Amino acid sequence: MKRIPFDIIITLLIGLGLGLAYSWLISPLRVVDADPIALRADFKDNYRSAIAASYAATGNLPRAQARLSLLGDASSIDTLNSQAQRLIASGEFTQADQLVALANALENGTSLISDATSTSESAVTIITASTATLPPPLPDIPFQFTETPQLIETQAPVTQSVVSNPTPRPTRTLIPTVGAPFTLIAQDSVCDANLPNGLLQVLVFNSKRRQVAGAKIIITWDNGEEQFFTGLKPEVGNGYADYVMSPNITYTLRLAVGSDIASGLTAPTCQTPSGETFLGGIKLTFQQP
Repeated sequence: MKRIPFDIIITLLIGLGLGLAYSWLISPLRVVDADPIALRADFKDNYRSAIAASYAATGNLPRAQARLSLLGDASSIDTLNSQAQRLIASGEFTQADQLVALANALENGTSLISDATSTSESAVTIITASTATLPPPLPDIPFQFTETPQLIETQAPVTQSVVSNPTPRPTRTLIPTVGAPFTLIAQDSVCDANLPNGLLQVLVFNSKRRQVAGAKIIITWDNGEEQFFTGLKPEVGNGYADYVMSPNITYTLRLAVGSDIASGLTAPTCQTPSGETFLGGIKLTFQQP
């Protein structure tokens, strides 16, 4: 039986080590001009935040759509809403608002650039109309020389005042919020012993029956007020939020973006089949008309 010479094995190992050292340390592979779809997940989040910030500044929806398509997301709207939920959970409310605004613009198909263009065009029209045409100058008065000095009456100079109308500047279009005011379409008492006692559940939908993430909810009572947001529990739903009510306290709830007011909210008393009592909950559903 032939044995493999050790010098060949050592030579192969040395060659392999030199190749790895060259490819990893001396001349590693550098990826240049890669497509956004090849980015890491956290870099894709940064890319989406940059697109949302650019849209908030320019209002150019077609450009934002073209840039988002480079990421290859299955649904840009759902991906933007999910990223907004993560930012809200980490306290980044400004970026979350921009992402939600872009997601709503994509869903509704409305863009800010058309409003800005029409405003600029009207400003140009006003500037053209306000250009005053100065009247022609007065003709020169010839001097007359006579032998007898005569008193020549000189006419006082005519002062022409040109009144220039101030040119209105185009106003900046506001960034769209989550939409029109919401309507309270359902208020149900929930008696489920498997849920926490006094659980107040809130569901927020837009006009297309899609759950709205990042909606601020304000709940008040006699001696206090608290705020919470939808979308912090994506495993339940993007437009879901909940709050634990205390017994014998009456609450009032509304959405910060504008909604119907749900007042007189008190945790109901429920009873199990065995006759035991427990504190039930309430489920509120808001939707855009």
